[in-house]
Amino acid sequence: MIDKHLWQGRVDDEDGELGLRFHQKVQSIEDAETSGVMLIGYACDEGVMRNKGRIGAKNAPSAIRKMLANLPWHHNNLNLFDAGDISCHDNNLAHAQERLATQVQNALVNHHFPVVLGGGHDVAWGSFQGLANHYAKGEKHTPPRIGIINFDAHFDLRTPSGSSLNGSSGTPFSQIAEYCQTHAWPFHYACLGVSRASNTHALFNKAEALNVLTIEDIACQPERFSEISETLTAFMAGLDVLYLTIDLDVFPASIAPGVSAPATHGVDYALVERLIRLVCNASDEHGNRKLKLADIAELNPLFDIDNHTARLAARLVWTITRSLSEPPRHIAKGVMR
Repeated sequence: MIDKHLWQGRVDDEDGELGLRFHQKVQSIEDAETSGVMLIGYACDEGVMRNKGRIGAKNAPSAIRKMLANLPWHHNNLNLFDAGDISCHDNNLAHAQERLATQVQNALVNHHFPVVLGGGHDVAWGSFQGLANHYAKGEKHTPPRIGIINFDAHFDLRTPSGSSLNGSSGTPFSQIAEYCQTHAWPFHYACLGVSRASNTHALFNKAEALNVLTIEDIACQPERFSEISETLTAFMAGLDVLYLTIDLDVFPASIAPGVSAPATHGVDYALVERLIRLVCNASDEHGNRKLKLADIAELNPLFDIDNHTARLAARLVWTITRSLSEPPRHIAKGVMR
């Protein structure tokens, strides 16, 4: 059952179907009779604590739902389901990630599109495992070409060690790279908005060794959209499946104060949104959408100001789901809906 205390908002009965909002469209996953978007909460900040960040991200899923609830519904025939939250008990991060992986895999098996609401960025290791488990079952002679597109001020490529030996919010893509190496899968990782002021030389060297597509925050300028979009399009072209993950610390602290590790520089929201739409619209030669999974990470409501960051996270979910409600299409220069 969905939490009606979270899914509340304005009701405009006089406008009928045209006046609906998210809280009037969301259904419990138990009532799902057809496919749609499945919201999965990852209420965990154990990984953030291990990475020496500001704890509080476990409260993120509820905060995002509250801000999402009152947003207007412009999503055509899309179905929206809420699968509730996965929590981390007894500091067992790996178990929480395994449970998330199972839920993501089950969503994909049932033709849902999972949108995971985090939680620390250790959510990515759980999300990816679910995606990998799903495609590994259908693997034939060639491994799946999965591409990870991460909007983030950090690479999150730390090598698990010490208190983070079993993972943290700083290690997910290192864990994914190791998984790919162990299974002889290619590792395709793009990190956009990464800050040189927030990542050591060692992390930049590791990213280079892993052939990570890296676009630094200082290069993410609106006037360079065409250049960045061409680079990102080329990255996506040779891939079969895309996984989009957004760490809210990619945005400046002035608009995203409620995160585990605030960014000084950050990337303009409008640019990120245009690039997200590009990712959502990537399709294969048969016109099938490549994007199969998305998650939002690192919202920390304890440090938010007037719900600015939670509203930002909700807008990202709104944008992704709106894109999913429309057929993939080429985005031309100029006005975009």
